[in-house]
Amino acid sequence: MASEGPEFSYDAAYWQVTQTMKEAYSTHGYIIVRKMFSTKEVQKVKAALEDPEGVTRHSYGRTDGKDRFNKMVLWNHPGRDITGMLARTQRIAGTAEQMMGGEEIYHYHTKLIMKEAHTGGTFVWHQDYGYWYNNGCMAPEMISVFIPMDDADCENGCLQVLPGSHKFGRIDHLKIGEQQGADPERVEQALKKLKHVYVEMRAGDVLFFHCNLLHTSAANISPRRRWVFIVAFNKRKNEPYKNIQHLHYTPLDKVDDSALLACDVVRELDGKAFLNYNNNKAPHIIH
Repeated sequence: MASEGPEFSYDAAYWQVTQTMKEAYSTHGYIIVRKMFSTKEVQKVKAALEDPEGVTRHSYGRTDGKDRFNKMVLWNHPGRDITGMLARTQRIAGTAEQMMGGEEIYHYHTKLIMKEAHTGGTFVWHQDYGYWYNNGCMAPEMISVFIPMDDADCENGCLQVLPGSHKFGRIDHLKIGEQQGADPERVEQALKKLKHVYVEMRAGDVLFFHCNLLHTSAANISPRRRWVFIVAFNKRKNEPYKNIQHLHYTPLDKVDDSALLACDVVRELDGKAFLNYNNNKAPHIIH
């Protein structure tokens, strides 16, 4: 694999968030944890996603402004189905909380991004906080957890990041084609100053990244799809002051890591609060 950057390997018997991980996150704005989910766990989640009566029945499509197309699903509460268990595991929610200093966090939202073979579109350079700031979150005390369901490489549109760019603070986001992206003048300067890393990952690897990290992804020109979960968490004390539906604090019920394989709920999705793009054009849906 061609990834560079702060990488760690998962071992269920010894896993804990170390000071070295926290320092790497502080320096680079992200860490990668290899093999955080087993093949069996990934296959279980993929089977749930591929069920036509599961979460993907709530998907909607968006063009990238360049004749390509992405599908996505977004929900604001994790729920008790397999996808919710994934977000609520100690591996994901517990690690995210420790990476942010140990203060209480809550589930902000989960997205499933579906870049299909040959047709999947681009996402322009952006910061997640570039959108969430406008939702009323006062501080960049938020984190995204990127969990590929398929191997992600340069051909099928893997994530690209600028390590250390989170230290530039929030950058104004403007309309760029059909998307909202970071000010291109600032991005141009950031590209001159920082390394440009293509984060190639295998299904089961996990990337934890700061909400101000600049990132992008290219079109999927390969014959392979690229599906990825992105779970976002916010600190309880940082809940938005604006009255935006579903994005406020609700207690996060973390579960043991074993709960993922034990769960068989796929179609009972009450309470997840799916976003209906036709009725909700809030900027927080973009990634």
